[in-house]
Amino acid sequence: MVSTDRMLAFAAMSLLVIVIPGPSVLFVIGRALAHGRRTAVATALGNVVGSYLLVVAVAVGIGSLVERSVTVYLTVKLAGAAYLVWLGVQAFRHRKELKASTIHTRPREPARGDLRTLLDGALVGVTNPKGVVFFAAVLPQFVDHSAGHVPLQMLLLGLVPITIGLVTDTLWGLTASAARTWFARSDRRLSLIGGAGGCTMIGLGVTVAVTGRAD
Repeated sequence: MVSTDRMLAFAAMSLLVIVIPGPSVLFVIGRALAHGRRTAVATALGNVVGSYLLVVAVAVGIGSLVERSVTVYLTVKLAGAAYLVWLGVQAFRHRKELKASTIHTRPREPARGDLRTLLDGALVGVTNPKGVVFFAAVLPQFVDHSAGHVPLQMLLLGLVPITIGLVTDTLWGLTASAARTWFARSDRRLSLIGGAGGCTMIGLGVTVAVTGRAD
């Protein structure tokens, strides 16, 4: 249904956009620095789930409404920004609770904690202004309207950037968490890196809030 040429062209366009660190990447890095590898990977997975919800929204016509309406766009953007700031504040407040000894001895986190992390990542992914603009403005350009089944084509094409994003976000998270493990040799250094992760998320939230639309 979707030609190979269109798929490859969209993959190239997606890669160019994704390799530029945006809210999702910085959020994963912040979570990795504040909480470690497991949280980073779960956050990356949640991010792509949220991003694919944007694809679904565009496929059924909601995405274009968000892109055209200044009010709706600002609401989505500010909601995501506020949530990022809140998560950053929480990470910064609890930075001193990070102890080097617990990095290697803490018990396995309950499933509920993983689910909460996935939901955190999904919320950031679905309110990511960069994702809203990309999927609403770029994705429709690669659809072959003459072939029909336009929503299905969008859903299939949307899997391309989602797959690329999952790989790159996970690599960013693993790299950041590896640095965190090195810092974990000292409680003080671990506290500093946890605070840095919180500040990263706060700064990201502020940046998202003040960044305007391209138009």
